[in-house]
Amino acid sequence: ALFADKALAEDAARLLAAQDFFAGCQVLGIAVVEDQDWVRLTQSQFAPVEITPEFWIVPTWHEPPAQARQVIRLDPGLAFGTGTHPTTRMCLRWIASHPAAEPVLDYGCGSGILAIGAAKFGAKTVVAVDIDEAAVQSTLLNAEANGVALTAGLPDKAVGTYSLVLANILATPLKVLAPLLCAHVQAGGQLVLAGILARQADELKAAYAPYCVLSVADEEDGWILMTATL
Repeated sequence: ALFADKALAEDAARLLAAQDFFAGCQVLGIAVVEDQDWVRLTQSQFAPVEITPEFWIVPTWHEPPAQARQVIRLDPGLAFGTGTHPTTRMCLRWIASHPAAEPVLDYGCGSGILAIGAAKFGAKTVVAVDIDEAAVQSTLLNAEANGVALTAGLPDKAVGTYSLVLANILATPLKVLAPLLCAHVQAGGQLVLAGILARQADELKAAYAPYCVLSVADEEDGWILMTATL
C-alpha cells in the first residue's frame, strides 16, 4: 500500500494490527518510496511483444520491429490483456495461424486484444463482452486506435451462435461457463479457451465433456490453450 507520508503509513499499520483478522500476521516493514518519473518507469517495463515473427503487440511509445507485418497497438490500462501473458500470446498465435472465422465472440474481452486480433486477421463481425464496464470501454478505445470495427458490451451483447468463441479467463469461471460458451458455438465452429494451468487440463475436459471434446493445442510457461470443434 502507498501513503502520502510516513505518519499515515504508521497509522494504517496500527489500525491493521488491531483487527481480529490480523491475528498471527505482522507488518513486514514501512519504507520510503523515492519519487520517480512513474510514467517513464512504467513504459520501460513494456516492450514490443512477439506473437509470431510477423505479428507483434507494440505500445504506442515504441516503433514496430522492421519484420512486423501485422501490429496491434496497445498500451497497459485498466483491463487485462497486453500480450505479455502466455495465455494471451497463445490465443493470438492460434488466431494468426487459422483461417479467419466469421462471426467471432470474445467472451471476457478485457482490453479487447483477442477481438482486435481476430478483426486484424480478417473477421468482419466481432463481438466482445465483459462483466467489467472498464473493460468494455478499453476494448472500444483500443479497437478505434487500431482501426478495426467491433461491437463491445456487457455479456448480454452475446446473442446467438458464432463460428469462433474465444474465452481467456481462468479455469474456475471457464468450468462454470461451459454450457453457456458451448451454446454460443455454431455447429462446426471452434471453441478456444485459455487461462488454464497445465495441471487443470483434466478438470476442464471433464467440465466440457457433455458438450464437446477439449484437447490441448498449445502450452507455454505452465499455461495451456485448449480447443474443441463443436
